[in-house]
This record gives sequence, structure tokens and C-alpha cells, in this order.
Amino acid sequence: MLSFALEIMARKKQYIEQVVIEKAMSLFWRNGYETTSIRMLEKEMGINQFSIYASFGSKEGVFIESIKCYQEKMKSITDKLEKSLSGTEGIKQYFYDFLEFSKETNCQKGCLVTNTFNELGQEASPLVMKELSKFSSQMRSLFINNLKQDSAKDAETIEIQGNYLITSMLGLSLASKVLQKNQLNDFIETAFKNL
Repeated sequence: MLSFALEIMARKKQYIEQVVIEKAMSLFWRNGYETTSIRMLEKEMGINQFSIYASFGSKEGVFIESIKCYQEKMKSITDKLEKSLSGTEGIKQYFYDFLEFSKETNCQKGCLVTNTFNELGQEASPLVMKELSKFSSQMRSLFINNLKQDSAKDAETIEIQGNYLITSMLGLSLASKVLQKNQLNDFIETAFKNL
């Protein structure tokens, strides 16, 4: 009996956490946090409720891992921005890269983090808010670092423009879900004329 119990405990998971989290991330990205139910997660992730709770603790646990997964996915464009030596032009390119990144076939999904800020606002739990805020701070830092490449900008201007850019990015993310490509391009071009 003891050996049977040990065998059950030693059984390996029949799924790879990274793979199922990527599926959950896509579901949250399409539907939002509140609309996504545990049943929907079971179906999308291909694992049962018991496995979800055993691996991630709760729906919120799955979501927090999904945010981390989203950040990893975004590295394809954030790394490019981090390595850019083009100042504001590098940030502008990031805005265009983001539009491509957030596209799924003919549908723009916006930014998972921005969508969640918009959906939950101050109702987000402290753990979720911590992950969302961390992502937002990292993006602002990338913008600031690129702005510093322009020696004509003083520290105060860089701070103001950093705030302007993170706000513009949030606006672009939301607008990308409803506006046409030419309207979004006009927004980006106009935003960067002011820098």
C-alpha cells in the first residue's frame, strides 16, 4: 500500500507548465480576466481543474504566470528597444513593433497588461497589481534610457517625455483594438513630432 502511495506521489505531470501557461495567456489576452472562467481555462489549457489548482493555486495564480509569460513573449520587441541607439526613433519603432506583436490574424488584441489595467483598475488584487505595475515601470525605464541618448534633453524633459510616452503607449494599446491601421500610424507619427 505504501509503495502504491509513493508511486502516485512520484508520478510526473502529464503536461509542460510553460506550454499550458502560453495557452492560458492567449485566453486571458483575448477574453480578459473576469470573463475567463476556470472551465474555460481547463478547456484551453487541456488540463483539469485539479491540475490547475495543484500547479498554480488559483485562477489568479494562472493569470500571474500568464503575465510573466507575456513579458517573455514581448522580449522579441523589448530587447530590440533596449539595444537601440536611435533615441526617440528607437522608441517610435517600438510603437510600430508593438502593433505587429499584438496582432492575431486580422484582430488586434492590444496589450495584455493594459487590457487588464483597463478592465480591473483599482479592483485588481495586490499580487496582480504588483505584476502589472512592474511591467509598466520596466517599459517606462526603457523609454527613459532611450530618451537619455539625446544629449540636448535635460533631466526634467526626459522625465516629462517618459511619462508622456508611457501614457501614449497605453492609449495606443487600447486604440489598436478599435481603430484602423492608418489612424494608428497617424497617432504614432503625431506623438513623435512633439518629442
